[in-house]
Amino acid sequence: MSNTRRDFLKTLTGAGIVALSAPGTALAGAGTTALPGYPDQNGVLVDTTVCIGCRRCEWACKEWNKLPGQKSLKEYENNRDIFNTFRRTDADTYTVVNRYANPRDASKPIYVKRQCMHCFEPGCASSCFVKAFDKTPEGAVIYDASVCVGCRYCMAACPFDIPAYQYDDPWTPEVTKCTFCFDRIRREGGIPACVGICPVEAMTFGKRSDLLDLAHKKIRDTPGRYVNHVYGAHEVGGTSWMYLSAVPFNMIGFRTDLGTVPIPTLGKPFLSLVSPVFIVIPALCMGLYSFKKRRDEMAQEDIKKALEKKEEK
Repeated sequence: MSNTRRDFLKTLTGAGIVALSAPGTALAGAGTTALPGYPDQNGVLVDTTVCIGCRRCEWACKEWNKLPGQKSLKEYENNRDIFNTFRRTDADTYTVVNRYANPRDASKPIYVKRQCMHCFEPGCASSCFVKAFDKTPEGAVIYDASVCVGCRYCMAACPFDIPAYQYDDPWTPEVTKCTFCFDRIRREGGIPACVGICPVEAMTFGKRSDLLDLAHKKIRDTPGRYVNHVYGAHEVGGTSWMYLSAVPFNMIGFRTDLGTVPIPTLGKPFLSLVSPVFIVIPALCMGLYSFKKRRDEMAQEDIKKALEKKEEK
């Protein structure tokens, strides 16, 4: 259901851009200035050849962020059936681990952790006309729910399909995604919860520039172990999360068609055509729909209670 709504949103956004670009249409800018990157920002290097799929990172993420649906750590480690279905992040799950077949050795599948990539120049932030997203010097892309109007244009702008929306919360819905444990890394010596709990050190946290050096050193020092590419080093201008792999990245769920140009640069000519009115209208419609749905539910509850009281008499 969530994927269907996401596809609908992208279609709606595309249609709106076409409509607004028609001759005679009044256009309004949407605050699409590209954001500057931070050369000394933090990052995480993920070595997919080391990950064992224990999913402790998923448990730690839910635990630190107080997300619903938390289970015991042992349940995360023992439930291997979950890998039979491909999963993506959602409103209650900021990080997921998926399993992929290993063409080199079928007995040793490849496990890949996915979360927000925290782009160097994030498309979600450049597409948000109320500036609900912000790229911090520490490397995290953070979100301010207090200013968000629920347009969800960030969901369409993200090349990694990461931002999710709380469709089941009609009163205080928010856009959700990995926070890079910003409240942890801003403290001296702090690291993301997922990195800290990994038993095999598949993830390394540090300065992004140092991690790039480490990644290229691993490739040089162990010929044949990795493909000669660090995913995230240059994709869409660079990301805070970067990956090493033994197989081509398209074989383990990564998009390899993104190029190296930042999303704000690519999207600026198009995003500048989007009127804030067009963006707000879907949000208002969703709000009205949610209000009507809740009102109808309350009416049904009142009727049910009245009938129960009548039967008691």
